[in-house]
Amino acid sequence: MNERLNLVLSQAQDRIVRIPRVMERALVMDLTQLWMKGIKLVLSLLILTILAALTGGVVKTFLDIGLLFHNAVEVALRQVIVDTLILLAVVEVFKTTLTYFSEGRVKVTFIVDTILVVMLTEVISQWFKGGNWTQLAVLGAMLLTLGAMRVLAVRCSPAYGDTAREVI
Repeated sequence: MNERLNLVLSQAQDRIVRIPRVMERALVMDLTQLWMKGIKLVLSLLILTILAALTGGVVKTFLDIGLLFHNAVEVALRQVIVDTLILLAVVEVFKTTLTYFSEGRVKVTFIVDTILVVMLTEVISQWFKGGNWTQLAVLGAMLLTLGAMRVLAVRCSPAYGDTAREVI
């Protein structure tokens, strides 16, 4: 009986000694590391969400081909074109997320590319709807502005320095 009591007491002492060690490690641990682990966890969930959305979008686009049997070819193909452009915008968002996950920063060119694809999709859908010419002109001006921003982002990129100016 005494042996058993001694064993229980020694195990309890080991556990009591471990508690301050754990607290000491928690205090010494850098909060930046904890922050980065949290961000990586959230970004991993975001990447899974984007992949699920992309898969669903591809399935929807594939199902929209069925419109060929019930509607005019022009209507079905317009829908497939708009769906495809939206999927390309989702791919650009995915690229941006992966870049942030791997490099820890967001590339402006990826964001501008995403906005360009979305705006191009909007211009095409407005054009297909027979939209107002004023709206189309405004969207076209925005596309030109975004295109200029894209060129400037590449030319003034800190990653390429002076070599980017020579390439373009």
